[in-house]
Amino acid sequence: MTDDVTHQDRLQQNPPPGGLSAYLKSKEPQAEETEGSCKAFGYLRGRDSVTSVEFRFLDGNSTWFPYGWMGNWQYNPSEGLMLKFSGDLVYLVLIKGSNLDKPLNEGAINLTHAGLQRHRVLFVREMTKEEIRQVGETGPTIDSIKVAEFESHAALKEWVGTHAPAFLR
Repeated sequence: MTDDVTHQDRLQQNPPPGGLSAYLKSKEPQAEETEGSCKAFGYLRGRDSVTSVEFRFLDGNSTWFPYGWMGNWQYNPSEGLMLKFSGDLVYLVLIKGSNLDKPLNEGAINLTHAGLQRHRVLFVREMTKEEIRQVGETGPTIDSIKVAEFESHAALKEWVGTHAPAFLR
């Protein structure tokens, strides 16, 4: 291998496994018993919690935030879910979708109260239009996830006013 081969070159020669199914196949048997998921999010069963939450985008990219950075968050069924993370900067995560507070079939978990509030959500993912159509009104759907970072309160308020005005009070 030559020194001028980049990570992009290596990715083209050996592409990562496609989609979520590749990761699920490599799970340890014990993990399968403690984790669950629906098309919109993954979670831990029982009383366990995790240290960070992953936001998965349709383009294959992901962003993680530690739950320790999570501050206040708001849910407005007509606007979505607005999560605030404070670390080196302030970050807002705007999740738009439907039935975000609806319990899954098991009835013990949902994205909001039993999930994010209890730090049990492993990941939240944007869904394709086909996946949203398949789920319909039977469960939560995620149309989009937007992540923005801010150095000033004025910039934060301007962004919220543009992307989710219902969250301004």
